[in-house]
Amino acid sequence: MSSKTRTALTAGLLAVALGLGATATASAGTPRSVSGKPSDDITRIADFYGAYIDAVTDEDSGNLGTALRGHYLTADFQQELAAWEDTEHADGVLRAQNVPLAWKVTDHGSTANRTEAVVTLTWSKDTTTKLVVDMARDSRRIDHIGEQGTAAR
Repeated sequence: MSSKTRTALTAGLLAVALGLGATATASAGTPRSVSGKPSDDITRIADFYGAYIDAVTDEDSGNLGTALRGHYLTADFQQELAAWEDTEHADGVLRAQNVPLAWKVTDHGSTANRTEAVVTLTWSKDTTTKLVVDMARDSRRIDHIGEQGTAAR
């Protein structure tokens, strides 16, 4: 192949690649959206986990994390969680010593008195933890986090 042919071929490939790149960038897809309702218990649990993970990630000396616990968790459960943390030397909300990379909250059923959700925490590409979170519907506060829901205990 002559140098003129190579130059023409390279220029043609470059033009095609640049053209495709511009097209792909222009049509990258629709923006993501996240929605919720303050009256929805699953949204409330998801809001707690999102805000709590942000607070722990941002390392605010515990002020925001503590305030979030006070707002979203029952007083009795806060004491139970503190005892668990003393024994296990880990964060009781996350059930770990580190912070997950991602989280997902899935409805796991409701009764007249309780809402139960499964929180999946992603630690790496291949590692997740599932926690069952129970919320009392009358107070709209979390009163259990564990491997099983309160109905199974």
